Amino acid sequence: MTYRDPGQIDVLAPNFKRRLSGVTATVVRLVPLQADSIAIAAVAPALPDHVPQIRRRDLLTMSASGPSGHRVWHARRNSEMLAGLVLKHLFRKRLKLLFTSASQRRHTGYSKWLIRQMDALISTSCKTADYLDRPSRVILHGIDTGNFSPPADRAAIKASLGLPPGPIVGCFGRIRAQKGTDVFVDAMIELLRDRPKAAAIVMGRATEKHRGFERDLKARVAATGLSDRFLFPPEVPVHDIARWYQALDLFIAPQRWEGFGLTPLEAMACGVPVIATTVGAFEELIVPGETGALIPPGDVASMVSAAAKLLDDPSELSRQSANARSHVVSDFGIEREAEAIVTIYRALLDAAE
Repeated sequence: MTYRDPGQIDVLAPNFKRRLSGVTATVVRLVPLQADSIAIAAVAPALPDHVPQIRRRDLLTMSASGPSGHRVWHARRNSEMLAGLVLKHLFRKRLKLLFTSASQRRHTGYSKWLIRQMDALISTSCKTADYLDRPSRVILHGIDTGNFSPPADRAAIKASLGLPPGPIVGCFGRIRAQKGTDVFVDAMIELLRDRPKAAAIVMGRATEKHRGFERDLKARVAATGLSDRFLFPPEVPVHDIARWYQALDLFIAPQRWEGFGLTPLEAMACGVPVIATTVGAFEELIVPGETGALIPPGDVASMVSAAAKLLDDPSELSRQSANARSHVVSDFGIEREAEAIVTIYRALLDAAE
C-alpha cells in the first residue's frame, strides 16, 4: 500500500468500519473516480490498494490546513461525524463537515445534534431527505456500467457457473428478515412449482445472528423437493458478482426496509428487469412496466404475480431487459454521482476561502 501525503489532500473520506458494508462499497467505488478531479483520500482500516488513502494516525499529525486552506471531511456514519467534530474543535484542524444520509427512519436526538453541526448535507434519495430537519442535496447512487453490463451469451454464463439453463430469478444481499429473504423464498416456491424449467437463487451472507433464519429457509425449500432448482450458493467476492447478475433473467429486491439499495441498479445494468418493494430508493430507480415492477413489502402474492407476468412472456421480458440497461446507463452511471459530489466539495472549499 502506498499512502498519500496528507498535506496534499483537500478531501478526506473516512470509513471506520472494517467489515464490508454499503458505506464501504460506496467509498471504494467513488474515491478512485473522484481522485481524478480533486485531491481526495479515504481514511479506513481495510480498503483495496487502488483506493487513495492516508493512515488513520495521519489525522492527528497532518497540518491544520490543506492545500486549499480548509479540507472537506465527508462522513457517512455518526461515528465519522463525531470524529470530524473532534478533529475540528479539539485538534484545531480546518475542516468543512459534510454528511451523507441514507437512512429512512427518524433520527435520534444524538444523530440530530451531530447533523446540526455539519456544514452541508447530502441525501441518497428524496425519501431520505424527508427525514432530515435541514435542507440537503439529493444525489442518487450510481454504478459502474462498464463492470455491470449485459453478457454476450447469457446461456454460456449460466453453464460456466454450473447453473440450470432455464429462466433464473435471483435475490442477492444479506440473508435476514429485514431484507425480505423469506418473502422471496415463499414466492419462488410457489412460482417454481408450476414452472419446471425455472430456477431461483438466493446469494448472500447470513451473520451469526441470522444463521437460524437461513437454516429455516433452506429447510422450507428442501421440504418442497425443489432443492435442485432453488439454490443457495456461497457469497462471492465483489469483483465476481457481476457474472452472477449476468446469469439471471429476473431479479427481485424483496426488502421490508432499506436505506438505498444498489442491487436493482446492478441487475438492471446487466440487462435484468427488477421487481422491487416500495422501500429505500427503489421507487426512484425502477420504472414500472418498463424496467420491472414495484410491489408492497411482504406481499408474496404480488411478488408471484409480477414475476409470473414477465417469465411467462419472453418477448416482454426481453423488451424490459433492454429498457433496464438503457435506463441505468442514461441516469445512474457512477460518473454522474462522483461529479455531483465533487461539485459540493468544491463549493465548500470555495466558501471557506
